[in-house]
Amino acid sequence: MSMFLGALRERLGEAGLLVGGDLAAYENDWRKRYVGKALAVARPASTEEVAAVMRLCHEHRAAVVPQGGNTGLVGGSTPDDSGRQLVLSLSRMKRVRVVDVANASLTAEAGCLLAEVQAAAAGAGLLFPLSLAAEGSCTLGGNLATNAGGTQVLRYGNARELCLGLEVVTATGEIWHGLSGLRKDNTGYDLRDLFIGSEGTLGVITAATMKLYPQPKDRLTALATCASLNHAVALLSLARDRAGDALTGFEVMNRSSLALVARELPQLAQPLGAAAWTVLLELSDAESAEHARGVFEGLLEAAVEQGAVQDAAIAQNLQQAKAFWHLRESIPLAQAQAGLNIKHDISLPVSAIPGFVAEMDAALGAYLPGIEVIDFGHLGDGNLHFNVQAPRGVNPAQFLAAHEAAINEMVYDAVGQRGGSISAEHGIGRLKRDELAARKDPTALALMRSIKRALDPLDLLNPGRLV
Repeated sequence: MSMFLGALRERLGEAGLLVGGDLAAYENDWRKRYVGKALAVARPASTEEVAAVMRLCHEHRAAVVPQGGNTGLVGGSTPDDSGRQLVLSLSRMKRVRVVDVANASLTAEAGCLLAEVQAAAAGAGLLFPLSLAAEGSCTLGGNLATNAGGTQVLRYGNARELCLGLEVVTATGEIWHGLSGLRKDNTGYDLRDLFIGSEGTLGVITAATMKLYPQPKDRLTALATCASLNHAVALLSLARDRAGDALTGFEVMNRSSLALVARELPQLAQPLGAAAWTVLLELSDAESAEHARGVFEGLLEAAVEQGAVQDAAIAQNLQQAKAFWHLRESIPLAQAQAGLNIKHDISLPVSAIPGFVAEMDAALGAYLPGIEVIDFGHLGDGNLHFNVQAPRGVNPAQFLAAHEAAINEMVYDAVGQRGGSISAEHGIGRLKRDELAARKDPTALALMRSIKRALDPLDLLNPGRLV
């Protein structure tokens, strides 16, 4: 591989290739479940340099692991431990190329942090609505490669719905210039949608054109407690009816998830008392602040009268609203501090969620008394993060090793019986590859593998992930 590394260094320069030394930031995944060893880390600064890297990889038959912010949760962007996979980091490609106010679109390179894309849109008086807890460290390219969801899917859709066009480098080093800002382009197969969600297995996303929206005139946030998940679903229906498209966020947190935050992050205030379920809901109104507040207050009053809500608190200023969201977004951090856990990023029809949760709470309690179900997520779009912690006093790593396979089978069987998905927004990566192979429709799998062979016949792009 010395000739290959020499050719890479000649093309990228010293700043563009890291060989040896401490590469842990590129070799370890965010959850610390996968620890790899990279052949080297290529850090191209332009699309042309990405293409040159891919041409050299094709020539030397070198496997490539594309990487954005390395914040993924399924082991999809870290190398294996062979020491033969090249990490292709897009972290130097951070330019916002253009903000087109008249077209309500923005074109940015794949290495831009999500927060930087949001800031560029805001600087032009517009909104880029994709929002994740990791937005200060995840990248636009990674968001698209995994079809990220986040907290505003209910109103604006996943990354796929926000994307108008892509620039992609293929496995053989060709560049597809697909950065269209068009809302309508009916000229054959939709290549854009092919690469979005492909987790770096079909091509390397180097830039994207994304939709922008008007900034809301007002944004109102509230916490509400519900006696059951059925009551939370009733509140969701009422909110949709009263607020329509102004309803941009609807998150749920079970009692155990907020109790975990209280244990691990006691400095965070929790405005409402403990309840079976706590809902975080947000309205973004384009008409006026007065109209938004009137709708919101009327909605919560009706919810209390109908018995859907026990108690509620409306944020009185931006600082309080941020504190409400910070409470919700701190659950994964609290879990990370508590130790390894069994994560499930699942989606179901909203109507099926209460029955699923009741069945699984009972089944898991019977399977292992004392087990903790940390259940939270985006009820508005049917996505739950249904995570399972070890009983108190049980070593988390030992719990994971002993029970992960059995618990996954229980959860995924129940999801499948209700027509759900084993991955709503985190992707497949290495963590769920075998589950996908066992549970995906055989015809769909065959089509996916045919596409992989057609676009990457040497299996150089992210081998061993997804398919």
